[in-house]
Amino acid sequence: MSPQDTKSFNLAAVVVLAAGAGTRMKSRIPKILHPIGGVSMVGHALAAAKGLNPNRLAVVVRFERDQVAAHIAALDPSAVIVDQDNVPGTGRAVQAALEVLDAEVPTRGTVVVTYGDVPLLTSELLSELTATHERDGNAVTVLTAVLADAAGYGRILRDETDGTVLGIREHKDATDEERAIKEINSGIYAFDADVLRKALKLVTTDNNQGEMYLTDVLGLARNDGGRVAAVLTTDKWQVEGANDRVQLAALGKEHNHRIVQAWMRAGVTVIDPATTWIDSTVQLEQDVTILPGTQLHGKTTVAQDAVVGPDSTLTDVQIGAGAHVTRTEGTGAVIGARSQVGPFTYLRPGTVLGADGKIGAFYETKNVTIGRGSKLSHLGYAGDAEIGEDTNIGCGNITANYDGVNKHRTKIGSGVRTGSNTVFVAPVSVGDGAFTGAGAVVRKDVPAGALSLTVAPQRNAEGWTVANRPGSISAQAAENSAN
Repeated sequence: MSPQDTKSFNLAAVVVLAAGAGTRMKSRIPKILHPIGGVSMVGHALAAAKGLNPNRLAVVVRFERDQVAAHIAALDPSAVIVDQDNVPGTGRAVQAALEVLDAEVPTRGTVVVTYGDVPLLTSELLSELTATHERDGNAVTVLTAVLADAAGYGRILRDETDGTVLGIREHKDATDEERAIKEINSGIYAFDADVLRKALKLVTTDNNQGEMYLTDVLGLARNDGGRVAAVLTTDKWQVEGANDRVQLAALGKEHNHRIVQAWMRAGVTVIDPATTWIDSTVQLEQDVTILPGTQLHGKTTVAQDAVVGPDSTLTDVQIGAGAHVTRTEGTGAVIGARSQVGPFTYLRPGTVLGADGKIGAFYETKNVTIGRGSKLSHLGYAGDAEIGEDTNIGCGNITANYDGVNKHRTKIGSGVRTGSNTVFVAPVSVGDGAFTGAGAVVRKDVPAGALSLTVAPQRNAEGWTVANRPGSISAQAAENSAN
């Protein structure tokens, strides 16, 4: 179903339940804030919910309330934050959301309820649930799946005659016969708002857990003459939640598998999908090639015909068309078209490499702008610097940008050639077309077209090895050479 089709829904609200402590995660971080594919689990849940274009979106919170609420507000400032009180259970959580929403505008139409820890759930599946619910005039429609091992899940109880849903039995309250049922409740529903509101007033905590079960609404709705039905999904991953780190890792792996496959179908070559990780926030163009062992995170973008990898980890890096990035760690950098980076290169934030440029082996850069066609080929450091176009920085060059208290900038012009092991002691400026000699320590500005040398007389102490290292391999070699 296309996003345009969702506009025909009478979707009053989506309620995302995100109040749980997630104790099995054993983490100081609230469970729903743990990331998958570069986005928090609740971030995925909000994206799926917003894809339905609901009139209102409410998120029910409790554990680490302020931290979770701030995160949700950053993702969607329009989301209504609802605080769950001391009455336990999903039924009370949804009731609290309705009370807050009704206080502003009475809720009429369809209310979809989902969770903050089902990161693979899609807007498309929620759209199918909502469309079925409204098309069939159901009081309640539940999303279900069939699992080989249904332990821990609520079981779907169906009418043997027409297949409609009689109710849901929580695992701890189920008989042995009911526990043999493989169709499970995902906990994701579409409700008629009036039916939901009325039924919740009748839900009690009279059960083994002492909780207000949202599942009780189904039986109450049916007893009141409403039709209760199910949408069965064959994609069990979309209804899987993460209660501990093992499940989190499994969901992360499956999410990445889907992301990588989607990019391959969109025209990206991924040599080894098993060792390639791509966040859901990354953007790739056609005919990009990703080599094994590559991780692309954050807002990384890779333009057409670029090659990334192997063994590269890039976060918030922009890569131009036709660039090659090999065995590189990079964050917050820009790599120009047709440029080459690596191997064993470290790009720190603020690195901007112009088109047709190069940052080569064992180089570290930070807060540096490098002009078109300039090359920093090997074994050096450039930080807090500006380098012009068509400049060649020799092997072992560094910009000494820190005086122990403050950082200073180095400016190197266009068409400059620097000798091996040149040190630029910032603040310092090198004019266009200048040269430096090998081993130069540049402490003063170099005029355009000048040659900068640091001259120290060479002194040879003849016979030193034999006199000071007698009996050594070196002394023997020297004596043999003299003979």
